[in-house]
Amino acid sequence: MKKLLVVLLAFSALYISSCKSGAGDPKAVLTGFFDAMAKKDIAAARKLATADSKAMFDLMEMGMKMKDNTVEDKTDEQFDKSKMEMGEAKITGDRATVNVKEKKSGEAVDFVLKKENGEWKVAMDMATMMSMGAEKMKEKGMNDEQMGELNEKMEEFKNMSADSLKMMMDKGMKALDSLKGAMDKK
Repeated sequence: MKKLLVVLLAFSALYISSCKSGAGDPKAVLTGFFDAMAKKDIAAARKLATADSKAMFDLMEMGMKMKDNTVEDKTDEQFDKSKMEMGEAKITGDRATVNVKEKKSGEAVDFVLKKENGEWKVAMDMATMMSMGAEKMKEKGMNDEQMGELNEKMEEFKNMSADSLKMMMDKGMKALDSLKGAMDKK
């Protein structure tokens, strides 16, 4: 009887700790992810994202490092849970979606989560993000020809290396700096 009680207590402790981490609940994982992003805690957000999301987080970190202090950062507002309504997770095998609707605009996006090593992780990889964007554009009335062109460009973008993307971002930031300088002179 004593052994059974010890096993039950151990199982209960394990169950409670896994519930608190949210590893078994896609909505809880997404909530934790939003909390980390609102705090600009990229390290914590990375832990809640899929392994394939590494390149996207590398780009985010690069952008944060390159960001000009005069540019207003609205990351905390973008991930402010009080301004959102989260639907229930729809689970299909090792994939889940959670509909997140911004209260003010009514705009909604289905965030994708995938199971990795038995835990739900937010999919922030390039392919998933582009697919989410394409779905949004289709909702807004993009026709099949435009979608075809977009898909071609997305394939080109997906196949770019992180170094190529960094080079493009550097070029873009220099162009913005140049434009800002020209505007400041006026």
